[in-house]
Amino acid sequence: MRRLAKRLSRVFASDPQADRVVPPSGFTAQLTLFAAGAMAFLAVFALALSLASGRLAARWGDELGRSATIRIAAPADQQQAQTEAALRILETTRGVQSARAFTSEEQAALLAPWFGTELSLDALPVPQLIEVIETSGGMDPAGLRLRLAAEVPGAVLDDHSRWRAPLVKAASRLRFLGWTAIVLIGAVMAAMVTLAAHAALAANAQVIRVLRLVGATDDYIAQAFIRRFTLRALSGASAGMVLGMLAVLLMPRGGDETASFLTGLGFQGWHWILPLVLPLLAAVVAFIATRLAARRTLEELS
Repeated sequence: MRRLAKRLSRVFASDPQADRVVPPSGFTAQLTLFAAGAMAFLAVFALALSLASGRLAARWGDELGRSATIRIAAPADQQQAQTEAALRILETTRGVQSARAFTSEEQAALLAPWFGTELSLDALPVPQLIEVIETSGGMDPAGLRLRLAAEVPGAVLDDHSRWRAPLVKAASRLRFLGWTAIVLIGAVMAAMVTLAAHAALAANAQVIRVLRLVGATDDYIAQAFIRRFTLRALSGASAGMVLGMLAVLLMPRGGDETASFLTGLGFQGWHWILPLVLPLLAAVVAFIATRLAARRTLEELS
């Protein structure tokens, strides 16, 4: 790491004489700038996706992990009595922080996306729902099911474990895919910079031979190419990072109706600092790729 930092400091040190070795413009310059900018732009979105997926998995795991639902499907003349019996059982159940029965309006709102807002619960045999909030220690769902089966035959406990785990797993995999995309983006940028460096070195083969004749060492020639391509990657990645952050900032946010199950694709709090690291990483990738390409090409031209 110290050697890499020392070499990078040499790259950023100004050397006008060495800069003349590498053409300041041309196809390779445009390719390096475009590749670094495009990859940084995509990396910002991959990073935002990964962080948003992590927040989503944490929120689902926390919210759904501490909640459960009891569904009471009983004849209309027994539903109220069984609901009250279930609430009495929950009051004495260890690990239950609070429990309440959904009102008719709340249950109608839950069914509105499928049946519309004009639905009358009296027209359908809709079960009564009871929301259960657990303490941090949690409750014993198996024991609660036994008590409900004995005293409230129409009650069914759903602790959300059947569909909570797949949701959290899917969000976690999406986060992993985001980080994988960032690694692949870095690899593609390294390949593009390597191709550009090879092309620039090959195009300047005659200049390199002349420099060798006047006493220039391979390290001096390689350093000139490394410096130019590293600075190009840093400039392009900085521009792509700024554009990516602006695009993420301008993305529409979910409204109140979606806030319960959507997490905005963006950065929150100190996470806004993370994209600032991308140009530096692009510079390191360009430095390593150009250094390897320069060594290989200079050996071939020997």
